[in-house]
Amino acid sequence: MISQVTSTKDLDLYDQWLKNHPKGNFWQSIERKAYVEALGGKVRIYIAKYNGKIVCSAQVVIDTTIAGLSVWDIPRGPIETESGKWKVESAVEVLMRKIIDDAKHEKCIALYCSPVTEMQNTKYKMENSSRHIHCEATRIIDISQTEEDILAQMKQKGRYNIRLAKKHGIHGEDSNDIDGFIDMVKETAARDKFMPLAPEKYRAFYENLEESFLIMAYSPDNNTKPIAGLLGLIWNNQGIYYYGASVHEHRAFMAPYRIQWRAMRFCKERGCTSYDLLGIAPEGSGPTHPWAGISGFKEKFGGEVVAYPPEQVIILRPFVYWLLQMKRKIFG
Repeated sequence: MISQVTSTKDLDLYDQWLKNHPKGNFWQSIERKAYVEALGGKVRIYIAKYNGKIVCSAQVVIDTTIAGLSVWDIPRGPIETESGKWKVESAVEVLMRKIIDDAKHEKCIALYCSPVTEMQNTKYKMENSSRHIHCEATRIIDISQTEEDILAQMKQKGRYNIRLAKKHGIHGEDSNDIDGFIDMVKETAARDKFMPLAPEKYRAFYENLEESFLIMAYSPDNNTKPIAGLLGLIWNNQGIYYYGASVHEHRAFMAPYRIQWRAMRFCKERGCTSYDLLGIAPEGSGPTHPWAGISGFKEKFGGEVVAYPPEQVIILRPFVYWLLQMKRKIFG
């Protein structure tokens, strides 16, 4: 019943299953698997079949550290069908037991799950994670509407800033200048005091994901140096905003608003019905949440707030896990 997806035939079956599932998402997709592997990462896809059909799946990203120890991560999964039940256990329980057994045998320190729906399970000890890697809530905009209706559902300030950017002569343009975007990310990170990804990760995202896109905005008096950029992708008729950057000295031009609007229209033109702003601070989290600052910007674009269950962690090597947590507190 439980197996790992390795053959082309099973990968195609998995791809079809995921893209037709209402909870299917990019983070569990074969496209993301290819992206992680392009960076040298290790990915496994576990599936549970019943009567020859997939009823549950989980894509696991394995991050190996020193001495062969590892951390396993299931982003936005597992995924289960409504009818994925056996006599006693759910398909998720059976699948997770197999993953946990493999993780124990392969020197896994901890297994993280960022589920799309609440995981009801008492067979193994889970606790809330303290990480903030995968978004805990997001805003999703319905872009199947007319452009007028998309603008109408935004906050007044969002519409105003889009118009103001246009008045300044700012236009979002499709671009392939990934190096220029990376340079802007470095500047944005230094200004806003966050740690950017390694440059090769942005480059791999753009070059290895077939439906990634890059939109840049330029100063009206200099059409060679970008002042804002947006790196996103399209997956299964959904547009996703992934990374953004901007130049502080040109903040009065409101270029980030203009390129978001361009990204929504870009995705709509390609048949997308929704646009995911990817990550806001969950309701009630307060101003100290790492994503509190970006939440106000995204709120101006409207959309439906979608909250995800808290990320869970299953600690398999408690002492090593404790040492790892201490190291992160001390060194970041």
